[in-house]
Amino acid sequence: MTSSAPSTRAPRLRRTFEGFTAGWNRIGEQTEFYGRTIRSVGDAVVHYRTEIATQIAQMSLGTGALAVVGGTIVIVGFLTMSAGALIAVQGYNTLAGVGVEALTGFASAYLNVRIIGPLTTGIGLAATIGAGATAQLGAMRIAEEIDALEVMGVRSIAYLASTRLLAGVIVVIPLYCIAVLMSFVAARVGTTFIYGQSTGVYDHYFTTFLNPLDLVWSFVQAVAMALMVMVIHTYYGFNATGGPAGVGEAVGRAVRASLIVVVFVTLVISLSVYGQSGNFNLSG
Repeated sequence: MTSSAPSTRAPRLRRTFEGFTAGWNRIGEQTEFYGRTIRSVGDAVVHYRTEIATQIAQMSLGTGALAVVGGTIVIVGFLTMSAGALIAVQGYNTLAGVGVEALTGFASAYLNVRIIGPLTTGIGLAATIGAGATAQLGAMRIAEEIDALEVMGVRSIAYLASTRLLAGVIVVIPLYCIAVLMSFVAARVGTTFIYGQSTGVYDHYFTTFLNPLDLVWSFVQAVAMALMVMVIHTYYGFNATGGPAGVGEAVGRAVRASLIVVVFVTLVISLSVYGQSGNFNLSG
């Protein structure tokens, strides 16, 4: 028994070491792909402007059956509208329990801009634009279309990954405008129309605590999320293997990774901007 213990321990250590090195190699491959995708944005702008316009149309308004409901714009807008309505329901009832229901406007101005709006938009991007990009590229990979493009001399990363990256960053700007407006409108309508709070009271506290600089940082956060989501999803789609089942696995892995990154970006920006001070705008 003593002589067999080292022999059984050695394969386990070897497998552990191989798994550790494989993980680091995978991180290096992803980092290299991210760098090549970002560097190839210039080539995409110069040589593949038509593809960029096509991707912008697909990501914003959708294609096929998805175009009937307006694509990603409607989906993300509905998500943020639901979040704003929840602020009205939970915020008003909770604050009314201590007699300060007038501060529901403050809750909308504070939570929608700093946390709920960007986070909900990031989740929507991962579930719609990102997952779609992974599925498209994965299907092209298993059908050997990407290999065919490379044989024809097409810059595959610039044509497939960089165009989608640039389109996602462009789309997120008007998309986030609609998302924030929908969350504001839903919270205001829910508080004033359903619960009967005075519109003057709500608007007073909303405008008092709404800091325009917070909106700027919120947009920066949304653009950073779009950048990270698109590079992650294009990587997993571009390197999908294993047939149709492998494409589904790639989509699942990409969504999981992008959701983690969305939360991480929210945490980092929140700590960087608001970690030392709450930065309240108390001026009337």
